[in-house]
Amino acid sequence: MKIKQYRTEFIKELSPFYDAYEAESFFYLILEDRYQLRQIDLALNHELVFDEKDFAIWNELLNQLKKEVPIQYLLGKTNFYGLDFEVNENVLIPRPETEELVEWIINENASPDKNKKIRILDIGTGTGCIAISLAKNLPNAEVFGVDVSKKAIETAKRNAIRNDVEVTFMLLNILETDEFTCQFDIIVSNPPYVRNLEKVEIKKNVLDYEPHLALFVEDSDPLIFYRKIASLAQNGLLKNGKLYFEINQYLGKEMIDLLESMSFQNVELRKDIYDNDRMIKGNI
Repeated sequence: MKIKQYRTEFIKELSPFYDAYEAESFFYLILEDRYQLRQIDLALNHELVFDEKDFAIWNELLNQLKKEVPIQYLLGKTNFYGLDFEVNENVLIPRPETEELVEWIINENASPDKNKKIRILDIGTGTGCIAISLAKNLPNAEVFGVDVSKKAIETAKRNAIRNDVEVTFMLLNILETDEFTCQFDIIVSNPPYVRNLEKVEIKKNVLDYEPHLALFVEDSDPLIFYRKIASLAQNGLLKNGKLYFEINQYLGKEMIDLLESMSFQNVELRKDIYDNDRMIKGNI
């Protein structure tokens, strides 16, 4: 069968689960990943065909997509801030909103003075996407990443090698940490922040396949990670140090109150591209 004909059937098969644009994007992601062919290549050559072995691979991927397995897990990778990251069932898939947090940190802390060294800690690093993106774009930074999951740390280490940066990754349960052994210029975290009551808003591909350990907090104490990290940052940040968080869109005011009550200065709440309260910063 010609690839162009199969494309039509592929999109039709996925129509009960995804809109046409998303289904088509899946087709071209697979085409490029498995065959190094782009949309333009297919447009220029209408006679390209799949053989039976190819169809077996495509149909298996199609069946997984019908179960709403994330395409990033099927391909084993995703793009974040212009970099390539391995993803698997042990780590959250990096989101575009988190790219905005990274952009904020880079814009505020980039320096033409290469001798001005800064030390950054990323808490709950997962894939390492924040830590690695900062290390790649802030060459004067010494970057550390911690996570409670051993498998996440292993993934992050592979991603650092994949992107040719040096980041020190360590296993650490932040809720059981009393203090840091050194101080930092920047502490950043995208911790678990989705309340159980918000599960009804979560898409099946996230709820059924991404690690709940990295997603959910109890309704009774949704700021547990923020309060603990902010407490550690009070002594863990150097003078004029900065604390950055990605946050639950429904808890912006609560986050401002939390940081101000803990004597953080110049607290700033920012919205993401979807106009949701999504990130916050405070200075020590």
